[in-house]
Amino acid sequence: MLDFFKRYQTPLLFCLLLLCALLLYSNSLRQRQHTSLFEKAVLQLASPFYRTIDSVCRDSARRWNDYIDLIDVRQKNIQLRKQVRFQKQRLLQLRETEQENIRLKNLLGFVQTSKLPVLPARIIAEDASSWFRTITIDKGSTDGVVEGLPVVVAEGIVGRTIKCGHNSSRVLLVIDASSEVAALVQHNRTRGITRGKGAQLTFDYALRSMDVHPGDSVVTAGTGGVFPKGLPIGTISQVVKHSYGLFQTLELIPSVDFSRLEDVLVLLPESP
Repeated sequence: MLDFFKRYQTPLLFCLLLLCALLLYSNSLRQRQHTSLFEKAVLQLASPFYRTIDSVCRDSARRWNDYIDLIDVRQKNIQLRKQVRFQKQRLLQLRETEQENIRLKNLLGFVQTSKLPVLPARIIAEDASSWFRTITIDKGSTDGVVEGLPVVVAEGIVGRTIKCGHNSSRVLLVIDASSEVAALVQHNRTRGITRGKGAQLTFDYALRSMDVHPGDSVVTAGTGGVFPKGLPIGTISQVVKHSYGLFQTLELIPSVDFSRLEDVLVLLPESP
């Protein structure tokens, strides 16, 4: 293409100059009231070029306006996306605040009914191993926490403190295999010991002669020196009667959803 222009440079330049002269002459003729036959011919010859130039100008103007509008729409879309992201983040924060308010309201209801002084605490870590079921809370010895204190939520018992640092404490959950809590079936006072079983609990040493059924509630017996009497532990899900022996085994579903724990209460000892 470049070689073509170089080869025919002079004829092309001549044609371009002639075309420009023709257009300028025809434009001056348009302003006259009377034109000759030759001038009419010139106008007739220049008319297609005027139409072409006008079409090109109109199309260029339209494309330019579309381009400007497109830039404006793009900027508005960017702003709208930022606003949507902000509103989504704000909505998540509001939902989180709502859930926290519900948890704290439930804890407050427990505090109002409890006769023991309580210390609110937040869970800051969980044991990720499958061998132990423990959590770490953000309260320690500087807050009055000592080993062996019960940890609860509004739904029931969570566990007991086993190690205390200055600003944090480790809590052994009741669903840990090494955890034992003196318990009783609420409606007929059948006594026994609950033990951790991963995500569930077992109720051992319940007399075989006692009439218990799935759906019965199990609460703390108040013996053992850790948990006060009457705190929810779980609900009987299955009754296992052995072919021999004095006792039956009860499978329990914990009252507390340990997968959703965030805030707890530490029951402090009464002041002497």
